Amino acid sequence: MKNGVKTLKNFTVQKECLGRVIRLSIPAILAQISSIIMQYIDAAMAGSLGAKATAAIGLVSSTTWLFGGLCMASAAGFSVQVAQLIGAGQEEGVRKVLRQALLCTFLFGVGLSVIGAGISHSLPLWLGGEPEVCKNSSRYFLIYACALPAVQLRHTAGNMLQCSGDMRTPSQLNILMCVLDVIFNSLLIFPVRHISFYGVAFTIPGASLGVAGAALGTALAELVTAILILYAVCFRSMALRLERHGTWHLEKKCIKTSFRLALPLALEHTILCGAQIAGTRIVAPLGTVAVAANSLGVTAESLCYMPGYGIGAAATTLVGQSIGAGEEKLAKDYARLSVILGIAIMTCTGGLMYLAAPRMFSLLTPDKAIRVLGTKVLRIEAFAEPMFAASIVAAGALRGAGDTLVPSVMNLASMWGVRITLSLLLAPRLGLAGVWIAMCMELCVRGILFLIRLFRGKWLKGKLI
Repeated sequence: MKNGVKTLKNFTVQKECLGRVIRLSIPAILAQISSIIMQYIDAAMAGSLGAKATAAIGLVSSTTWLFGGLCMASAAGFSVQVAQLIGAGQEEGVRKVLRQALLCTFLFGVGLSVIGAGISHSLPLWLGGEPEVCKNSSRYFLIYACALPAVQLRHTAGNMLQCSGDMRTPSQLNILMCVLDVIFNSLLIFPVRHISFYGVAFTIPGASLGVAGAALGTALAELVTAILILYAVCFRSMALRLERHGTWHLEKKCIKTSFRLALPLALEHTILCGAQIAGTRIVAPLGTVAVAANSLGVTAESLCYMPGYGIGAAATTLVGQSIGAGEEKLAKDYARLSVILGIAIMTCTGGLMYLAAPRMFSLLTPDKAIRVLGTKVLRIEAFAEPMFAASIVAAGALRGAGDTLVPSVMNLASMWGVRITLSLLLAPRLGLAGVWIAMCMELCVRGILFLIRLFRGKWLKGKLI
C-alpha cells in the first residue's frame, strides 16, 4: 500500500491485487487453524482424564468463548483505526493510537479478569453443573479469568500487526502458542511418568494438577505469546514500533471512535452466545446421541470455515489501508476480490467436508450411532459453506471501513429470526437434521444479506481518521 495505490483497470493489476489478498490471507488462515488445533489439544489432553474432566471444561466453555469474544471486540476498535492511518501515511498517528490501544485494552482485560474471578465460584452452579463437576470447573474458569489481561494484549498486538500488513509474525506466534500449550499441559496435567524408547528410559516430570493443569498450561502459553507479540509490535515492527518521546495521553476522539466500533461487535458476540445456548437447549431434548453428534459436528465443521476468517482478516487490512489512503474504488475492489476468493476456497472445503464426513467422525468417536447422525448433519451443512464464506469475508471487509453496526444487526436478525425460529419448528419433526437444515438456511440468508450490503457500497463512507 505504501508503494502507491492503483485502481483495478486491467487484468494485470487485478492479478497483482489478488496476489496481495492471497499473500496476506495464507498466514491469517494458518493462525485461525492453529487456534482450532489448540482447542483440540486441550479437549484431547483433558479428555484423557475421563468424562468428569471433560464435563468440567465443557460446562464453562460458552462463558470462556464469551469473554474471549469481548477481548477481540475491544481490540478491533483500535486496530481498524491503525489500518486507515497507515494507509494515510500518518506514522505518528499510528503510534498514538497504538499507545492508547495497549493502555485501554489492558485495563479492559483487567476488568474482565476481576469480573471472571468474582463469578468463578458460582458460575458452574448457575450453569446447572453436577456437584462433582463444579469444583474443577470453578478452578478452571478462575485460572482462565486470571489470564485474561494476557489474552487481551495478545489479541490487541496481533490485530495491530495484521492491520499493518504483517500477517506472518502473529501466525508464527500463534503456532508457537499451540506447541507451548502441549508442553505446558503435559507437564501440568499429568503425574510423573516413566517411559522407555528403544531401550532408553526417560522420566517426564508432571505436577498432576488435572483440570487445573489444563487451564494453567493454556494460561502460561497465552502469557508467553503475549510477551513475544508485544515485543514484536513495540520494538520490531517498522510501522508500529514505539518511540521514546511519544505520549501515552488518552485522546477523546480515539477512544470514542474505538468505542463506536467495538460496542456493536461486543453486543453481537454476547447475543450470539445467547443464541448458541438457546440452540443447545433445542437440541438437548433430542437425546444423548443427538447432543454428542451436534457438538462433534460443530467441532468438525470448524476446520472448514477457518479459511474464511483468515481471508476476512486480510480484507480488513487491505480495505482499511485503502480507505485511509483515500482510494475508495480500490477498497471496493479489494473487498470484492476477497469475497470471491473466500467463496471459492470454502466451496472446495465444503465439498471435501461432504466427502470426508464419515472419516472425520470416525476419528472423533467410536460410537456408530453418533457417526451416522453426525455424518448426515455435516453433509447438510456443506451446502451452506459458500454463503457462509460470503458473510465471513464481507464482514471483515466492512470492518476495515469502520462499518460494524449494520453487519452486527444483520447477524443478530439472521441468527434469531431465521436459525432459532426454524430450529424450533423443524426439530420436533426432523430431529437434529432439522436443526442443521435451519442452520444451513440461515447461513445462506446471512450470506445474501452481506453480499447486498457489500455491493450497494454505502459502507465506503466509513473513513475514521
